[in-house]
Amino acid sequence: MYSTSRSRTKRDADRPTPRPVTVLVVEDSEDDAQLMLYELRRHGFDPAGTRVDNGRDLSEALEGGAWDVILSDHKMPGFSGDDALKIVKAKAPDVPFIVVSGTRGEDQAVEVMRAGASDFIVKSRLHRLAPVIERALDDAARRREQHRTEAALTESREQLRQAQRLEAIGRLAGGVAHDFNNLMATILTYADIALGALPDDDSARADIEEIKRAGTHAAQLTRDLLVFSGQRRADYVVLDLGQVIDGMRHMLESVVGPSITLDIRHDDRLWNVRADRMQVERMIMNLAANARDAMPSGGTLTLATANATVPSGQGGAQPPDPGEYVRLEVQDTGRGIAPELVGKVFEPFLSTKGERLGTGLGLAVVYGIVQQCDGFIAVESPSGKGATFTIYLPRTTENVTQPAA
Repeated sequence: MYSTSRSRTKRDADRPTPRPVTVLVVEDSEDDAQLMLYELRRHGFDPAGTRVDNGRDLSEALEGGAWDVILSDHKMPGFSGDDALKIVKAKAPDVPFIVVSGTRGEDQAVEVMRAGASDFIVKSRLHRLAPVIERALDDAARRREQHRTEAALTESREQLRQAQRLEAIGRLAGGVAHDFNNLMATILTYADIALGALPDDDSARADIEEIKRAGTHAAQLTRDLLVFSGQRRADYVVLDLGQVIDGMRHMLESVVGPSITLDIRHDDRLWNVRADRMQVERMIMNLAANARDAMPSGGTLTLATANATVPSGQGGAQPPDPGEYVRLEVQDTGRGIAPELVGKVFEPFLSTKGERLGTGLGLAVVYGIVQQCDGFIAVESPSGKGATFTIYLPRTTENVTQPAA
């Protein structure tokens, strides 16, 4: 391992700080390797690295560390620069690979450059090494930034596509819900009229009461659809989310059952939010019920609130927008969500619980409530390690609304 001391004396105080660089030298000559590092130190670099001279050691070095640049001789006993380049392209394709050869030859230089080398230098001109490495490092940094930008753009496009799909589904669901709600109101009204007209001992009463029960359940589903589509009128007040959750503790414990441990945590001096209290309670209950169903053998359900500030210019495409939020994380230790379903969990009627165990509207309702609050919701589910739903609700500086007498 080659290294240089990075302590500076008073004499060096006015000199530019050397640029640290990790160098993997593929070279059979120790003297030539030292000469390369000397040239780098002489031109403002602070190199640290390793010398290898065969394929096995090169592979181990690539797997065992992160390298800024690779310098390789072209001809070595039993090993060549071409062999080294193939290994590097397979294991570390983004690391600049510079051939430093003891022989001259334009044909040789063109050949290795076509094979993927970043540059070619002859050993008699090592004064060119530092500028070539500096250019290669800058090019590599630009490529990494370009890759990050492209990844962020791809993520942003996927999020936009998902939002547009959910918006379209919401408009369709809202339109259907309005018409269906009118039909159910008619059915329920006539069921009540029929029940009122029948004697208590009439055999038809049980059938009509079953119709009414089914109609009432269907009406509740339409209300869920209206929440998802954002067409249900909300009663917005200022809430302390921690107080809301604390007030639901006994209800949550009864929903999740004795086999699941409920862990509730709150940030000190939690900020307030503006939301519909009933909708927030429904959102939390739906998430708790969803977590319970994911832990049939028991586990832990954690509800954690915290203040969160999202800075501007944070990089990447991941929402929420910059600002101050109250963050709610609902985490379970259940079986998790299949990777192919993670991006679809908020779509209505998507259920993995079977026809009689779920309507597929629970998480769609949660999504609709968060959207109505101008918030943001995301889900993460590492394979087999449970699921975490993270909700951001915008902060308000108003005081908590006191309940009416």
